[in-house]
Amino acid sequence: MSEHLKGLLITALGVLFVVPDSLFVRLIDGDAASIAFWRGITAGGVILLGVLAINGVRGFAEVARTGRPGLIYTVLIGATAPGFVFAVSMTSVANVVFILASMPVFAAIFSRVFLKEPISRRMILTMLGVFAGLAVIARGSGETHGAHWSGDLVALGVSASFAAAITAARQLRAVSMIPAIPVAMIGASLVIWPLAQPLAVWSLNWPLILAHGAFISVSTCLLTLGPRYIASAEVALLILLESVLAPLLVWVVIGEEPGGWTIVGGAVVIGALFVSNLWALIYQRRLRNRPQPRTGPPV
Repeated sequence: MSEHLKGLLITALGVLFVVPDSLFVRLIDGDAASIAFWRGITAGGVILLGVLAINGVRGFAEVARTGRPGLIYTVLIGATAPGFVFAVSMTSVANVVFILASMPVFAAIFSRVFLKEPISRRMILTMLGVFAGLAVIARGSGETHGAHWSGDLVALGVSASFAAAITAARQLRAVSMIPAIPVAMIGASLVIWPLAQPLAVWSLNWPLILAHGAFISVSTCLLTLGPRYIASAEVALLILLESVLAPLLVWVVIGEEPGGWTIVGGAVVIGALFVSNLWALIYQRRLRNRPQPRTGPPV
């Protein structure tokens, strides 16, 4: 098996494992704070054990030496963990996953502001398409059953926070930030502990809670490993599958309909990102296949 095919399979499998995330939030009988608490403890605990088994405490020491950028990354990743659960509890699953798909747009904006990177014409057109789709989703939040603008805003905050975390991590390319992930997850759970009722929710839902944590931890590991072998545009295209499959899964299992406005707005968001990433992938392959100029003396 080629390295490229291995990367595609690992990344696709990681996406499939993250698809049921929102469904677990719906199925677990409990308040959002308790669900978020156990999501962070279980998934973060499994990833923590994995990091310790592979690298010991060395990885945590390297992250600690990154200083302010590493701290910003950890705090932002920690905020996204319970933020996702609260967003799903406040609005429809379809709204949440389509809004989270806007993360590359926020990443481009933050890279321009903090890293002084130019925004390409392709990304500007992508932004226009994504924001148009988000506007359609917001338009329907007052009319779609289960959707609400407050949850949409939380989802938008999660998307922006994750994009900001990625931007911070780009300043630390020489250091693996994987050890920061369990610290962020478990730390966020401890912060929201006073708002939760973990023991009561555990006694009623412990099989679902354990399964939820297992799916998140497996998806996190696979989505960390797979993208090492494939282009970033290919990763982005595969991740779009989650935005399509997650609301469909929730619709099939518990009958939560996304609503007409959300379907239209989500189609605009996903369509804009799909065309953008496909164009980037084609461009990258053309560059790789372009004949290189000869630099040596003529034969």
